[in-house]
Amino acid sequence: MTWEIRISKKAAKNLKRLPVSIQERFKALALELRVAGPVRDGWPNYGKIRGAGNCHHCHIKKGKPTYVAVWQVKDGNILEVIYVGTHEGADYRRLC
Repeated sequence: MTWEIRISKKAAKNLKRLPVSIQERFKALALELRVAGPVRDGWPNYGKIRGAGNCHHCHIKKGKPTYVAVWQVKDGNILEVIYVGTHEGADYRRLC
């Protein structure tokens, strides 16, 4: 089963502002999401967001700053990336 990956307008806008190396890491994550689905245990700090059953996140680069991606499972086989950016800028509860 192949998953459809959508990127919210806000996430796309943030992504364009990030360093190229982070954009490349996100592209690798997006490819994995498309092929293997929302559960990505192989990425650092992957987890479902507590209190938001269909939201997942992981670190796409650890360190300072740490960059994260947040995605949500939509109907059927659709995943929507709702945030890509620094960990400090991610308000998980508000996003999901």
